[in-house]
Amino acid sequence: MEVTQRFLKYVSFDTTSSETSDTVPTTAHQRVLGQYLADELAALGLEGAHLDDKGYVYAVLPATPGCDAPALGLIAHMDTAPDASGENVNPILHENYDGGDVVLPATGKVMKVSAFPFLASMKGETLITTDGTTLLGADDKAGVAEIVTLCEYLLTHPEVKHRPIAVCFTPDEEIGRGTDRFRMDRFPAK
Repeated sequence: MEVTQRFLKYVSFDTTSSETSDTVPTTAHQRVLGQYLADELAALGLEGAHLDDKGYVYAVLPATPGCDAPALGLIAHMDTAPDASGENVNPILHENYDGGDVVLPATGKVMKVSAFPFLASMKGETLITTDGTTLLGADDKAGVAEIVTLCEYLLTHPEVKHRPIAVCFTPDEEIGRGTDRFRMDRFPAK
């Protein structure tokens, strides 16, 4: 699957975390994406892919034969900030972006190049935004999509030699609890 398609799938999951919850993870819907990711990693062929009882996803992509280098660890978080809704996200693709201000269609809000100067350097690219009514979830579902797509690429291109890759996707990072229940004993990278 292409990284953009994967990202668009992931942002369809509401994974808003909650600062007022005492549960782990702080919202049950983070587990829904977590289970989806664990299943996807297992289907791709990663070893030990699972969602643990605290909502963390762990998996390992074994090294290519003959590579005895230490494991590389890749971690991203699944949750979105509670500042705005993560429910019913409507991603908008701005293909062949013209380098100017970006209007979010549902609200008319404008992302001005004067406020976000880096936008001008994105001319000709495809930008992905929300329609303006929710968070997009790009922080850090884009990271999750990149990690899963990398693993898929390495599995389908055995000629690319690589060390073991330990993967973890965490809940509740947006509220400062993302590493609270991280288990080093399940993550073979130092």
